Amino acid sequence: MIKGMSPDNVRGLVLAVSSSIFIGSSFIIKKQGLKKAGASGPRAGQGGHSYLYEPLWWAGMITMVFGEIANFAAYAYAPAILVTPLGALSIIFSAVLAHFILKERLHIFGMLGCALCVVGSTTIVLHAPKERNIESVKQVWQLATEPGFIVYFWVVLVVVAVIIFRYVPRYGQTHLIVYIGICSLMGSLTVMGVKAVGIALKLSFGGMNQFKYYETWIFTAIVIFCCLLQVNYLNKALDTFNTAVVCPVYYVMFTTLTIFASMIMFKDWDSQGGTEIATELCGFITIISGTFLLHKTKDMGNNSSGRLPVYTSSDPIPISSSR
Repeated sequence: MIKGMSPDNVRGLVLAVSSSIFIGSSFIIKKQGLKKAGASGPRAGQGGHSYLYEPLWWAGMITMVFGEIANFAAYAYAPAILVTPLGALSIIFSAVLAHFILKERLHIFGMLGCALCVVGSTTIVLHAPKERNIESVKQVWQLATEPGFIVYFWVVLVVVAVIIFRYVPRYGQTHLIVYIGICSLMGSLTVMGVKAVGIALKLSFGGMNQFKYYETWIFTAIVIFCCLLQVNYLNKALDTFNTAVVCPVYYVMFTTLTIFASMIMFKDWDSQGGTEIATELCGFITIISGTFLLHKTKDMGNNSSGRLPVYTSSDPIPISSSR
């Protein structure tokens, strides 16, 4: 057991790392499936759904499901501020696999970015707060229905609706932030719902049935709805933009919003001092620095001079697409 960490936090840590391995691998498998499907039918980025008939895409989805199950279980044992930042490890796995399998070369600065992600994740793991002691899903419901989180919930829904109906048709194919913004905003709600359902399952397996409460089923419905929306727009992002860009940008936005949502709902930092909070913030900033480095140097390994590529007006995808 890691010194200073509670047994539940250790279980959450192991599950979160396992989840990152599966999810990082799934990005590559799904990307290959999307490429094969796009060669024989309309691409997902253009509204096509031919990838649903591609076995390789389904293999990637199954791998992601295993990762999400492990991630789901991790949230039942550890606070979101510990579990969510460990998603940086999935960036490392996907970047390394993309380097060898998809030939999306990883430059030396990309490797440094991976190292920064590991350092930042380790810092957060060693200073993460203990999980709040919750004895019923009704306690989670009370936290979710406090004014602060209710406001956050409706703001997210309104912003996502505006992006989908106003900005996706105009900028979806040229600006990565559109698709990833939808995934990240809905993802923050997904994690809160997943944590609630995970706690309900843990308590139910312990002999206290939580599925007799309507609150558990409301959280379950929220998780299903948010997940379906995320999968749809993540597919569009993966099919339209470079995997080495999608993964880190998605991670930074998703993690930031999830930690913010968790602070509002679960008040993770209430039991910690200023030094611990500052250390965790430094760890998170280190991870963001690593993902930023991966993003900015994503194409440096594809040209001998080591300089970033220059796009012209004849390129099929504008500079703003980050492809």
